[in-house]
Amino acid sequence: MKDVLFAILALVFAIAAAFFFYSFQANEDAGMLYMILGALFVVLTVVCGVMFLSKRVNKSEDIHITE
Repeated sequence: MKDVLFAILALVFAIAAAFFFYSFQANEDAGMLYMILGALFVVLTVVCGVMFLSKRVNKSEDIHITE
């Protein structure tokens, strides 16, 4: 269940990062806060993506090099 949560959070954070970067570029009145929030959401996207992918790796099986 945690895997799905991390995947959904990574997707939501990626959408939020895209929104804040677009808002920073589109609006002349947008302050540096939009840029900082965009960068923060990019970092959160990467962290949740890594957490999602690290749970997907099967750590219980050993695979021999000759198989």
